[in-house]
Amino acid sequence: MTRVVVGISGASGSAYGLRLIERLNARPDVETHLVLSRPGEKTLFHETGRTAADLKGLASHWYPIDAIGAAIASGSYPIDAMVIAPCSIHTMSAIAAGIASNLLVRAADVTLKERRPLILLVRETPLHLGHLRTMVSLAEMGAIIAPPLPAFYTKPATVEDIVDHSVNRVLDLLRLPADDTKRWQGL
Repeated sequence: MTRVVVGISGASGSAYGLRLIERLNARPDVETHLVLSRPGEKTLFHETGRTAADLKGLASHWYPIDAIGAAIASGSYPIDAMVIAPCSIHTMSAIAAGIASNLLVRAADVTLKERRPLILLVRETPLHLGHLRTMVSLAEMGAIIAPPLPAFYTKPATVEDIVDHSVNRVLDLLRLPADDTKRWQGL
């Protein structure tokens, strides 16, 4: 059983977290642990019309953002990886600074300290030098910075195609590849 923590922050792009939870939920070999920030709940509803309850129903386990005593807040609890999709600049910066003031940041901090994969779908543009330095700092700590970017060689026809491409890249990083991933085959 692969255990994956999925965090959703308040950045635009909640469709990435929603789709990731849906894809992981469809796999009987994966157990998901969901943490949704309060701004993440608002953005999710604004962008998708879905509620926190909708997402909670898809996850194997769900934790309130202030549940600092949750299992995923401890390095002794065995998880395999964590993904924050989307990851706001605020959340990214808090992780980099080690400011574990809520469960989303604490779980990410634990993931880094235990040398487990932490994948951040950072959603912001343009980036100033402080953002870039923070990303470098996180990369040096072992995080994978994976902004969700479309690949046009896949000839996306819908927004869902664009979202699925980024989510499939995350599944590859989790070593849980999707069978339907469109891959570059060369010219």
